[in-house]
Amino acid sequence: MTAGTRTLADARAWARTGTRLVLDAVADLDEAGFSADSALPGWTRKHLAAHVAANADALGNLVHWAATGVETPMYATPEERAAGIAKGPALSAGELRSWLADSAHKLGESLDALTEEQWSHEVVTVQGRTVPATELPWMRSRETCVHAVDFGTGVSFTGLPDGFLTALADEIRDKRALATLPAGPLPEVTAWLAGRPHSLADAPALGPWL
Repeated sequence: MTAGTRTLADARAWARTGTRLVLDAVADLDEAGFSADSALPGWTRKHLAAHVAANADALGNLVHWAATGVETPMYATPEERAAGIAKGPALSAGELRSWLADSAHKLGESLDALTEEQWSHEVVTVQGRTVPATELPWMRSRETCVHAVDFGTGVSFTGLPDGFLTALADEIRDKRALATLPAGPLPEVTAWLAGRPHSLADAPALGPWL
């Protein structure tokens, strides 16, 4: 599955699945659990939660851009993204859960409100890519599904939708310019491609992605 074959409906469904997985991943965390390390080096679960919540807010800016035509970058300044992540440790478990849920709900509502014409409007991502608004649910599905695993509370790549894993593996393989992939189950190959822990034997180490 490639960008040409995954549909907007696919991406929106995967984003909803990822949101549910993220909220479930943090549902039972107390202060100590939130303050514990995530699977991402140097980040606690509080850092990760703040990142995922801030991502929803940032993507909401691009939805606003697509809906109104008013240029609204994901982040006002390069420092704003880092500041959002950094404030995570200062928030309580309840505040982080609320931010995650409220930001995801607001993003979902704003996406629901886009018209067919507005979905085709172009916006610019934080990486400087110009994309139609139809790419935004795919961007959100990557953030939520992969980071749901990174919380380290029980979600794994085997619990992610097969269609999502296929689309993600295709995308990362192309971006990493890999001609061949190691043999193995799709979830393990995708985890390897994303630079996450996997069970593949003799697969070369890859740097982190996302």
